Amino acid sequence: MKQFKILSILILLSILISCVEKVKEKSSKPAIKKPNVILILADDQGWGDLSSSGNTNLNTPHIDSLKSNGASFENFYVQPVCSPTRAELLTGRYFTRMGVYKTSSGGERFNLNETTIAELLKNEGYHTAAFGKWHNGMQPPYHPNSRGFEQFYGFASGHWGNYFSPMLENNGEIVKGNGFLVDDLTDKGLDFIEKNASESFFLYLPYNTPHSPMQVPDTYWDRMKHKSLELLSEADVEEDLQFTKAALAMVENIDDNVGRVIDKIKKLGLDEDTIIIYLSDNGPNAYRWNDGMRGKKGSVDEGGVRTPFYIQWAKHIEKGINLTEIASGLDILPTLCGLLSIPIKTEKTIDGEDLSPLLLGNAVSIKDRFIYNHWNGKTSVRSQQFRLDEENRLYDITEDRGQKFDVSNKYPQITDSLISAKNTWEKETIKITKENDKRAFTLGYSKALYTQLPPRDGEAHGNIKRSNQWPNDSFFTNWKSVNDSITWNVEILEDGRFQVELYYTCPKIDLGSIVELSFNNSKIAKKITEPHDPVLIGMNEDRVPRMESYVKEFKPLNLGVITLKKSSGKLTLKALEIEGSQVGDFRLLQFKRIE
Repeated sequence: MKQFKILSILILLSILISCVEKVKEKSSKPAIKKPNVILILADDQGWGDLSSSGNTNLNTPHIDSLKSNGASFENFYVQPVCSPTRAELLTGRYFTRMGVYKTSSGGERFNLNETTIAELLKNEGYHTAAFGKWHNGMQPPYHPNSRGFEQFYGFASGHWGNYFSPMLENNGEIVKGNGFLVDDLTDKGLDFIEKNASESFFLYLPYNTPHSPMQVPDTYWDRMKHKSLELLSEADVEEDLQFTKAALAMVENIDDNVGRVIDKIKKLGLDEDTIIIYLSDNGPNAYRWNDGMRGKKGSVDEGGVRTPFYIQWAKHIEKGINLTEIASGLDILPTLCGLLSIPIKTEKTIDGEDLSPLLLGNAVSIKDRFIYNHWNGKTSVRSQQFRLDEENRLYDITEDRGQKFDVSNKYPQITDSLISAKNTWEKETIKITKENDKRAFTLGYSKALYTQLPPRDGEAHGNIKRSNQWPNDSFFTNWKSVNDSITWNVEILEDGRFQVELYYTCPKIDLGSIVELSFNNSKIAKKITEPHDPVLIGMNEDRVPRMESYVKEFKPLNLGVITLKKSSGKLTLKALEIEGSQVGDFRLLQFKRIE
């Protein structure tokens, strides 16, 4: 009997141990890894600026491979300029709903109550990073680090005046870039992929080219500068061939960097685990070959808003499929959520459509839809067959991609329905404009260490002028009087103490000015005692004359520590004393929160 009891106990112990081991084994199994996402966005590249679009003036084999190894949309649309498109692809909502109405001076920001794809993926356990041109708000919480991106390296503004080792930022901290900017951004992306290869990641690569200034490494320029172009613009204007060659050389550089990303994914064995998307943010930044389409950047016609859209996901999306359904940058967020089986947790209306059933080959009927393109007071509407332009002319895009033949008289009912739809859309979606925007520039966000205030967001008074009419990468100059000042309309979000640096240049002969920064009753002042008078740069690297400001290296001056209380008002920078003929040139205020 005793032996039987011992045997029973041993059997019971064996069962218990086995159960424990099974539970342990089950709990030790890693959660199913969701697919990675890489979103690559070119800046000012036209639909026609790829060899996969039929352009024989350049060669883009790596971008083309995304089309041949994945799916492409024949009729894919974005907005006519940078900031609106970026806001839409990040949120799935029309930019007009969200506070975007301009590309600088605060009008590029989308509202803080919007939800980004980075936030959705981060909440699902993804590591997130953006390396490149943000262009949707500089000051936290508009900054990318506050909109779901754990890492940010690049520049948060629009125009950037130098692409060779320029002043950039790394999670808000000002740093110096390393080499040609697109190469540098890709380097950061490859490092991010490598470090997160075993976990799910979302990498956003918003490149800065072929946006002007037209700078590109010699390797690409040398093989393009003497090339005879086979295809030219069909627009009734004289094409700037040197500008075209520079743009195409910049696209070939992008292509090589896309190839580096693809190679890294293959090397790490992540092909089947990674969705790669490639598109541009608007039409070409000058008239060049674009398959005869009317319009370029800034236009709401086909040529201004149609972009290539390629998406690759090995073993999931069939190779080489070309989808003819109209689609939009608005669709990226809902489509990715559909592909990844992630719920869209937002209270806002999503304007985009989930196109994942089309991409995965599931039989599905896509409902009729309209896609609206808007900029500078002009709106056009695209249906599956037609485009109604800003002057209410109707074109059958299936037969007339170049918009040469107005068919509104042939289809009066369709014309009237599209006009009605356009009027309704404008009334319902255009919310914030320059005239009614009451949003101040933000300071003191408690979750951010750094905040920048550039001239772009400031207002000059007196003699002070911008270095160029385009504010994004300008600096203030001609600061000659104690009556001159620079002000920013700011909202201090939380009380805090901040170390402030002023980025300046000043020749030795003008040393000695005392500059003061003030807000309400808080003031700090400092004398400029160290000369810094660098030459303007950019012209030696430009392949064609630029429209933007030339740039120079600015020196930081420690102004001191200022205490700011939660409130709104004018932040003012002025000179208390001027020893020479001027204070100097001003580029930036950098605030660092002190706990």
